[in-house]
Formats: sequence, C-alpha cells, structure tokens
Amino acid sequence: MSSIKTILKGKSVSDGAGVKLKRIIGQAQLMRLDPFLLLDEFGSDQAQDYIAGFPAHPHRGFQTVTYMLAGKMQHKDSVGNTGIIEDGGVQWMNAGRGIIHEEMPMQTAGTMRGFQLWLNLPASEKMSKPAYQDILSAQINEISIGDKSHARVIAGRLRDVEGAVKDNLRKTQFYDMHMNYDDTISFRTCLGQSGFIYVYEGSIVIAGRLLSKGEIGVLNLTEKIQIVTRKSAKFIFLSGQPINEPIEQYGPFVMNTKEEIQQAILDFQAGAFS
Repeated sequence: MSSIKTILKGKSVSDGAGVKLKRIIGQAQLMRLDPFLLLDEFGSDQAQDYIAGFPAHPHRGFQTVTYMLAGKMQHKDSVGNTGIIEDGGVQWMNAGRGIIHEEMPMQTAGTMRGFQLWLNLPASEKMSKPAYQDILSAQINEISIGDKSHARVIAGRLRDVEGAVKDNLRKTQFYDMHMNYDDTISFRTCLGQSGFIYVYEGSIVIAGRLLSKGEIGVLNLTEKIQIVTRKSAKFIFLSGQPINEPIEQYGPFVMNTKEEIQQAILDFQAGAFS
C-alpha cells in the first residue's frame, strides 16, 4: 500500500505582477519532484491579492497546467489562442519550443482560487510545437468513490473513467478528490511514478499519517493507495512518469543544458518565439 515519504507546508510568495501565492513545489525544501517542476496555489477574496494577474511572459521546455477552483482567468498567447478558465475549468498548455502568454483575472471582486502546475518535458519534446487545451468544467468526468465521496478526473484514468486532458505526454494522473466525513477510499496507482497529494480543505490519513490543509505529502507509490477521513476533505492527487534527465532552469526556460538556456534567451530576445 502507498505511503507518505515527506510532509511539507507551502511557502508564501508573490509572482506575476504581485499575485500572492503559496509555493508548494519549487520552494527550497522541495525544488522539484520529477517530472513536476512547480506547483502554486493561489487563493484570496481580496482583489488586490490577484487583480494584477500574470501579464505576458515567455516559456520554453515544459507544460503549464492551470486549474481553477473559483473565479475566472483569461488566457491569451502568441500562437493566437484565447480562452477564459472558469470555476472547475482547466488550461493545459504545451510551451514546447517557445510561447508568450498571459493569464489575467476576469473579475474585480470575490474569491479567485486555483492551482498552477509546471510539468517538465523530455529533451525529445522540449522543442515541440506549442499547443493549448481549454477544458470546461462540464467536460471533466466525475466518479463516485468510497461510500460518500467523488473525484474529478482531469488527466489519466481512474477506474473506468478517462481524464479530459488529451496531450498527456508524461502519463500524468490528476484527480481533484472530494471526501465526505467518515469515509475511506482506495484506488490503483502507478508503481514507479512520482506522486503527491496536496490537501486544500480538511485533513486525511494515509497509512497512519495525518495530512492537513496546506500540506503536501510526497508519496511512496506502490500499486494502490488508501485514504481515510473523519471530516470532509478536498485534495488534489498527482502522479507522473519521471524523466530522469539533467535540468537547467532560468526562470521561465527549462532545458537540459546551459547552452540550451542561452539559446532560449537569444531566441526570445530575437522575437523567435511563436
């Protein structure tokens, strides 16, 4: 049965044009979890904490995933894609060889809450063509699990339910799980993958260890996991196939060598991104 290797809390930071975030992966104690490069939680009911958003900025060499729990975020990019991510929706973007995009809040009051994940690409895919998927909440399948709980299957496969994401190079499993009080759930996991759970409401118990709101549990994945809660809880479960390649990162550019980073900077400065 799968267990927890490490428990950590997110660190408060700001990014973009001053958006207040909780950095979960990408902090000093958990710089990366191959293939995951970064995980941020953003959430506030104070407009000044998020309204400036994430103005136009470049990416190369990885994928970005934005999952909105509440609020609206508009996406625009240099390839010509536009879209609005609303409550429960997902944007899954392949930056590949280079893209410039922006994500700007579409509201001036109320709660804005969600996650952004950076998912690394192998060397063979780092210079792939940029691509974008805008997934509405209604397109995400849900499944009952346990006696009183349910899960939203964003990517991968949970029991007989397929995730909404189609461009899933790292065979990522991404579930948003909602457990009601006094319930136990279990599901199959992928032996050999890197995985974690981040609790954003309530608390859960995995193999005797308590994982509470605001904590990430890095998992030792076997072929199955069992999760127990005595109170209501909400959390995201993610796992993905490690790449096991060298990483060189300079801000929004993630490549394999310093030379490739230098080339990315030159290409961006020359206006060569799509």
